[in-house]
Amino acid sequence: MTIESATDGRLQRGERSRAAVLRAASDLAIVDGIDGLSIAAVAERTGMSKAGVAGLFGTKLQLQLQTVQAAREIFIHEVVDPALEVRGGVERIRTVCEASLDYSRRRVFEGGCFFSATAAELGSRPGPVRDAVFDQLAQWHAFLRRTVQRAVDQGELDADGDTLAFELDAILEAANRRSLLYGSDGPYAQARTAISRLLGNA
Repeated sequence: MTIESATDGRLQRGERSRAAVLRAASDLAIVDGIDGLSIAAVAERTGMSKAGVAGLFGTKLQLQLQTVQAAREIFIHEVVDPALEVRGGVERIRTVCEASLDYSRRRVFEGGCFFSATAAELGSRPGPVRDAVFDQLAQWHAFLRRTVQRAVDQGELDADGDTLAFELDAILEAANRRSLLYGSDGPYAQARTAISRLLGNA
C-alpha cells in the first residue's frame, strides 16, 4: 500500500464518519432541540467517543452549524432537485409541493422537516445557528416565489405570485406539523386537495 492510498483511505473513512455523525445529529436536533445538541449527545447516539466526535467538529457550535449545512444539502436533494428536473411553470410548482410533502411524510428526518422544527425553536434566539437556519429558509421561500412567479409570467396562473407562494408554503408547513401532531398521513391528502384548489386547472 502506498502512502497516497493509505491517506486516501483515511480521508474516505473520515468523511463517512462525519456524514454518519451529521445524520444522527440532524435527527437529534429535531427531536431534542438543536440548542441542546452537544458532542456528548451525538457521541452517545452514534456509539463514538466524545473525543472522536470532537476531533471531527471541534466545538459544539461547529457541530451545530455543520448539522444545519448537512440538513440543507438533504433538503435540496429531496425537494429542490426533483423540481428542477421538470420544466418551469405549474408543473414545477406541483412537483416541488409533492416533493416537500413526500419529504415530510417519509420522515427523511425523524421529527419531520428539519427546518420547520429548528425555526420554531430558534425564532426568538439570536445567534449564528439561528442565522444559518433562517438563511436556508429565506432561500427556500425565494425559490418557491420564483417558481410561482414564473408560472404567473408565463400566463399559466392568474394570481399574485408572492401571495400564492405564501399560501403554498403555509399548506406545506401545516401538513408537516399536523401529521407529526396526530401521527397521521391524513394532513398530506388534505394538503394536496388544498394545493389543487389553489392551482385550479392550470
